Amino acid sequence: MEFATGALGTLLPKLGQLLQDEYNLHKGTKKNIEFLKRELESIHAALRNVGEVPLEQLSDLVRIWARDAREVSYDMEDIVDTFLVRVQGANPPSKKSSKRFIKKMKDFVTKAKTQHEIGQEIKNIKERLMELAERRKRYEFAATNPSKTCDVDPRTAFLYTKAADLVGIDEVSEELIMRLTEGDVTSTQKQRVVSVVGFGGLGKTTLAKAVYDDKFKGQFDCTAFVPVGRTPDLMKVFKDILTKLDNEQHYMNFNFDNEMQFIDKLRDFLQNKRYFIVIDDVWDKKYWEIIKLALVENNRGSRVIITTRTHEVAKEAGGVYELQPLSLENSRKLFFARIFGGESKYSNHQPDDEVCDKILRKCGGIPLAIITMASLLVGKPEEEWSEVHRSIGFGNKENQQVTNTMKILSFSYYDLASHLRTCLLYLSVFPEDYFIEKGPLIWMWIAEGFVHKKQGKSLFETGEEYFNELVNRSMIQLAEEFMEYHYKGQGCQVHDMVLDLIRSISSEENFVTILDSSEGASSPSQGKVRRLVQNNKSMEAHVDTQHVRSFISYGCNIDKGVPFSGFKHIRVLAIGSASSKDFESSHLKHLQDLLHLRYLRLSGDIFNLPDGIGKLKFLRILDELKIEYHIRDFEAHRRFVKELGSLRELRVLCIRMTYMQLVPYQVESLRNLEKMEHLTLLTYPFTADTAAWEAAGFLLSQRLRQLFLYCIRFSRFPSVCINPSRLPNLSHLRLCLDYIDEQDLRILGGLPELRYLYLDVYNTMDVVCNIGSTTSDADAAGASYLFQKLRRCIVHYFFVRVLPSKDDDCGSGSCRMFYMDASMLLSSQSGKGVAPTLMPSAQVLKFSVHVPEFMDICDSFSLEYFASVRNVSVELDCAHASAALVGEAEAALRHAAYVHPNRPKLEVRRTREDELTPAPQDQEVQSNISEED
Repeated sequence: MEFATGALGTLLPKLGQLLQDEYNLHKGTKKNIEFLKRELESIHAALRNVGEVPLEQLSDLVRIWARDAREVSYDMEDIVDTFLVRVQGANPPSKKSSKRFIKKMKDFVTKAKTQHEIGQEIKNIKERLMELAERRKRYEFAATNPSKTCDVDPRTAFLYTKAADLVGIDEVSEELIMRLTEGDVTSTQKQRVVSVVGFGGLGKTTLAKAVYDDKFKGQFDCTAFVPVGRTPDLMKVFKDILTKLDNEQHYMNFNFDNEMQFIDKLRDFLQNKRYFIVIDDVWDKKYWEIIKLALVENNRGSRVIITTRTHEVAKEAGGVYELQPLSLENSRKLFFARIFGGESKYSNHQPDDEVCDKILRKCGGIPLAIITMASLLVGKPEEEWSEVHRSIGFGNKENQQVTNTMKILSFSYYDLASHLRTCLLYLSVFPEDYFIEKGPLIWMWIAEGFVHKKQGKSLFETGEEYFNELVNRSMIQLAEEFMEYHYKGQGCQVHDMVLDLIRSISSEENFVTILDSSEGASSPSQGKVRRLVQNNKSMEAHVDTQHVRSFISYGCNIDKGVPFSGFKHIRVLAIGSASSKDFESSHLKHLQDLLHLRYLRLSGDIFNLPDGIGKLKFLRILDELKIEYHIRDFEAHRRFVKELGSLRELRVLCIRMTYMQLVPYQVESLRNLEKMEHLTLLTYPFTADTAAWEAAGFLLSQRLRQLFLYCIRFSRFPSVCINPSRLPNLSHLRLCLDYIDEQDLRILGGLPELRYLYLDVYNTMDVVCNIGSTTSDADAAGASYLFQKLRRCIVHYFFVRVLPSKDDDCGSGSCRMFYMDASMLLSSQSGKGVAPTLMPSAQVLKFSVHVPEFMDICDSFSLEYFASVRNVSVELDCAHASAALVGEAEAALRHAAYVHPNRPKLEVRRTREDELTPAPQDQEVQSNISEED
């Protein structure tokens, strides 16, 4: 499904499915479906064309027709899905059970009422489609007929901004020039390309123009500054380059027939010249690949700058320079200069810092956003700034600067493929400044039908490609979020400017309806509500929810008036940050009726277990279901756990349970979930007998990618179900163990896709390992297959030492070790043989060290074995150590970080300093005091 084409992308295959003989539809109904399929295929093609044209360029007739066509597609898919759910549940026709299956369907669909219902509904849809076709013919409009416009590209003005009027430009200009000039004589003679990449409105063009206009330009024989754009005419681009390079205008009257003639002429012209060319605003690497053919390498020290919003283009061109947002100080300078007319003119003003900082945080250091926000505040009293910021923001279409800003951003939006635009628009359901977890977001896309199947890839893997492409296009900002004992993982945030843009489009096209008392809300439109967001506002009584596909609630009470029973076609139901009182039994009892549900997230504590959850045959994601452990109804728990095993389509299960007596039922249900990819279990109490779990047949889906077993404390490592052959795709793992040994570590290290590891080991202080021996190259290579892809590893309460052989031990001063918490802190024998590279991909090390024990065994932290490490975070447990010993340990840490080639960022935190062992002189003083007493 795509926004531009409504539900047609997923509907058309379903119509083909309905035409199969197994469904035994009446002849007239099948004939109508065949007509619908043909007509909808044509509409699908027309809507794809409409989606490529910016909204403001579409005529009103086309917009209304496209909107109505999308509505028909949604209604038709609801009809088909309702039929399929009632007939077959989640399972398509199967040859293995065809007789039984066909009999079941025939018994059902031959009932006159059911046949009449679907036949009549399809007939109604047919009439609506015929009316759409007649309307289009009657008014004689083309589906891609754009309105006539004479708009000027709003970015043009930035090319003529004086450098003196720019804030923070000097520092980045110098850095960019240094990138262009640094190196020895040989390297400076080679052609050098620097690619400036960043978010729209960050100032890439402004920076490139400032460098181009610098005196640095005088070092070259010829120069050119040429914009490319989203859909360039390469003949014109080459002509512009040649015209600007040739000051004597020798080629003004050339008349070439194709791009190759231009390329040949440019190469000939540049062959013996030192040139400096800026290729501005490149959107697609295929255009750069052609343009660079003309930029001959002649070993004369030529320089090229390209600017782009796309990381893929920058990597292709090379010399990536990622432009950063303005600092808070420079943001304030630019902000006030725009409001008061110059830095000198605001020296007498003292605006409210809290209000200013709130405004600047919204702008995120993006110069274009700061200029836009400042334009809204010019001439307004400072006491009104907060209200203006809150009520208008980037959504004020009456302000020309805001209009220009939104248009600049819209270039990036319309450059996206149609399916990516749909996924981006869906982000409008999240509040401002919200950390959006990648995994749940992708599953929401899948539940809505936005992710298309690809050969050889799962839907989630394809969704990850979509996510990464939005990051690559600078439409979302990659982020990570941590809690004290929980790594929420990778996700993203949406800049406020982008959020306002997609909310505006979503509202205009009835894609999302937001009920929000504080942010940019959208009232229910004349069309049917398809996606509904409740944020800090009560549900309006007149909102019709029967066509809602997504209902998402953040930070507000779930009203009794929220009609779960009215969500007839809901696919995504996400309740976040709600208190336990909000989940009324009246809500939960209707869950079993939401037969279309694919994604269910209930973040509040559950005091009443929902009945009939096993009926949700389409459910793929059951996330953050927290069963309150004060519930004492064992039978209700048992029944609920058994029903989980009926959810055969489940890919994600995150649940908190009670009762260890339920282990056999949990294990049985998990064994049935063969498509599971992400499993998070929180079980009370905190201990678990590994043998009991294994005896119950604790085996997990081989598709499993993420496994988090919180609060299940295994006595031993569960190697039967967690090993490379059983879980070849496992990338994220969290376990709590009483004991771990060398063999367990080898199993963990052999997991081929493991990227994130979090271990709590309670009763093992020191593990001696013979992996990664340093006595020879061969031995060092023996560990090369272990932890190859691990990027983040957090381990508490124990450390690992690597020895040359089992017969050796770490004598005093001979052992070098890492404590562990973000990669395995391993030790080796110093001064002997070759140091192995441990966890070559590990970038983050986080670990806890009990100083006396650590310093008693090892003499240094061998960070040099972690070639990719970028961040090291260490907690020094000071209990029973002297202040001098703690200082020695911290100094060793800082030295290890300093001598590492990557100079990793080091964070050291001391704990239990109140339990330090007093120094000898302090003890003597204390003794004297005691004697005097």
